[in-house]
Amino acid sequence: MDGEELTEQETALYDRQIRVWGADAQRRLSKSHILVYGMKGTVAEFCKNIVLAGVGSLTLVDDRVVTEEALSANFLILPDENLYHGKTLAEVCCDSLKEFNPMVHVSVEKGDISTFGVEFFEKFDVVVISCCSLVKKKLINQNCRKLSKRVAFYTVDCRGSCGEIFVDLQDYKYSKKKLEETIECQLEYPSFEEAISVPWRALPKRVSKLYFAMRVIEQFEDVEGCNPGETSIADLTGIVKLRKELCETNSLNESQIPDALLERLLVGTREYPPVCAIIGGILGQEVIKAISGKGDPLKNFFFFDAMDGKGLIEDISEPNTGI
Repeated sequence: MDGEELTEQETALYDRQIRVWGADAQRRLSKSHILVYGMKGTVAEFCKNIVLAGVGSLTLVDDRVVTEEALSANFLILPDENLYHGKTLAEVCCDSLKEFNPMVHVSVEKGDISTFGVEFFEKFDVVVISCCSLVKKKLINQNCRKLSKRVAFYTVDCRGSCGEIFVDLQDYKYSKKKLEETIECQLEYPSFEEAISVPWRALPKRVSKLYFAMRVIEQFEDVEGCNPGETSIADLTGIVKLRKELCETNSLNESQIPDALLERLLVGTREYPPVCAIIGGILGQEVIKAISGKGDPLKNFFFFDAMDGKGLIEDISEPNTGI
């Protein structure tokens, strides 16, 4: 991302943002390349935010067709069927995003992202994935970590009134202001696989119940071979059984994963636009921080529950993973 200076056109267009985070941060944004997989409503909000912020390029991957569920949460899909008939979700969203900022190159890549070779990810500075299976999350994160350069990796999932973001910035250096001086900081991030492998009994007692509930549903989908997000209230019996097994294995009281929370996550499998806006906004903010190298980044899970309106950051990593 270290390249030429901002053009006069970029400086004029992003003048207000430059006043907030500086010309160097805007230059880094303008030279950055973002890959996004899974055009759900939350991801649509994220894409809108970073396109308006002025990233260099955005590549979308999602070969699915437009469905009624997608229409209900993804504002990038226009309601006129003639405009999306015969197009993939990525193509429809690409057309809309180009209207937001013509200076950002928005394109589509077709195919199953899990079959893309490691070298494919070399082109990007940030990779964001959504509606992915447990296996796919681990695989793409591993591919990002195999590269010689650091590629920031994010997963984002939204179920009804709840949402989750995971962040892996690997070995990340950044600066922040404290009073009148600038402090250089460094954080070590675990991979997704390393984070979810931390024994539950080793976690602080007040870890978000959403963390455990999302892991149970994630593992159920993996074991049963379900597509992400397709579990429903009909699967509650099987999920409660798996919860019991996981809690016994991890010496965790089942009350940490309440029936009521699991039921909410299974009944409300569709995304709620207001929750999409909040999660997508947080994700956009974090990606901008990671690219610019300014401000404290999130480490390494973020949870939001509209029932209490709270957003929680949880550091799920082995002890001493951070400087």
